[in-house]
Amino acid sequence: QLQLVESGGGLVQPGGSLRLSCAASGFTLDDYTIGWFRQAPGKQRETVSCISTSGGRANYADSVKGRFTISRDKTNNTVYLQMSSLKPEDTAIYYCAASNRPLLYRVCVSSRYDSWGQGTQVTVSS
Repeated sequence: QLQLVESGGGLVQPGGSLRLSCAASGFTLDDYTIGWFRQAPGKQRETVSCISTSGGRANYADSVKGRFTISRDKTNNTVYLQMSSLKPEDTAIYYCAASNRPLLYRVCVSSRYDSWGQGTQVTVSS
């Protein structure tokens, strides 16, 4: 199984920004579709965003469109999730995941992802 490590979470005030990183060891992230998902306490896991192997296409949940941006850094073998205009409802554990299946049109389906990181906590609070 592929190993993914998330970082960059923390406590931020509403309206603030964070950048999450998803790093891999022993394999190239460019070979996989990468997704970000989140789970808040007492809630089901939900999609945040996902990106194609080339980085040319990305999907976003409606709740984060215009505020979050997913991107690839090929040099550093990392996928980022830039989060801006954060809201208290963005509070959750954020997970990155890898899939060897192609990116679907408009959606990110968590069951298509085989390898998951341990998650990083994001807390948005004043």
